[in-house]
Amino acid sequence: MRITVDQAKCVSSGQCVLNAMDVFDQRDEDGVVELLEPEPDAAQYDIVRAAAAACPALAIDIQD
Repeated sequence: MRITVDQAKCVSSGQCVLNAMDVFDQRDEDGVVELLEPEPDAAQYDIVRAAAAACPALAIDIQD
């Protein structure tokens, strides 16, 4: 699995962090998503998919 984020689309809702805090974070100054782990291990696949599904801006792209 490879993850990319589109920071320009991000609306700073924080749903990604709530679902997968080891993979995503938010910038302090504006809350925009930051990707901590672009290639998470298999144990994190489900939470990463949940984070992508919860993103209201569809700013998270997952490539299997």
